Amino acid sequence: MRKQITENLSLASFGDIFSASTADGERITEVALNELHAPDCHPFHVNDDEAMTLLADSIREFGVREPGLARPKADGSYELLCGNRRRRACEIVGLKTMPVIIRELDDDGATIAMVDSNLQQREKLLYSEKAWAYKMKLEV
Repeated sequence: MRKQITENLSLASFGDIFSASTADGERITEVALNELHAPDCHPFHVNDDEAMTLLADSIREFGVREPGLARPKADGSYELLCGNRRRRACEIVGLKTMPVIIRELDDDGATIAMVDSNLQQREKLLYSEKAWAYKMKLEV
């Protein structure tokens, strides 16, 4: 015999799922593209090339599949450590926001996150970009 459920069931909304905070204060939220800024010392170039066209087409069709990573800035905007290509693709597609993990990081942690993410995810990097990235990581 099945137990009958008499309470109203509801699914969590997108906001409930993706705007949630973790115990350490980290959260995933939609952030306006104009509030996301590349780091001052960003060794990786964002080019409007064939790969960007493919990324923009993917975002147009499926949305942003993986959130970027940013840390808060003193002026209320965010330093986008990982996801600058996704941000540009969102611009091309005409989106106004993108999902971003907001994480409190010091300068060293931000540098390591930015360098490691880009070295792992990007298939084609210039030797100069790799060299600058590894130099930044070694100086941390």
